[in-house]
Amino acid sequence: MTDSSVAHLAGSLGRPVWNLLNYDPYWLYMTDRPDSPWYPAMRLFRQSEPGDWDSVFKRVAAELKKAVALKKSGNWPWPKAV
Repeated sequence: MTDSSVAHLAGSLGRPVWNLLNYDPYWLYMTDRPDSPWYPAMRLFRQSEPGDWDSVFKRVAAELKKAVALKKSGNWPWPKAV
């Protein structure tokens, strides 16, 4: 998802969430980090340059393929959804 109240809620609840950030995101996400000290279960996917969503979605797609493979193999790291 892109940065929104839902992303903050999921992060606050410790649920895994992938947050897609624009080039100049909210200060909370700091800079040059793939994670957030505020939300340990959140992964950050940042634009490398303004307006470049294509590279963000390519990275997310690659990570999603890895996550699906982990889930299928029974090695999914997150607890079942409640």
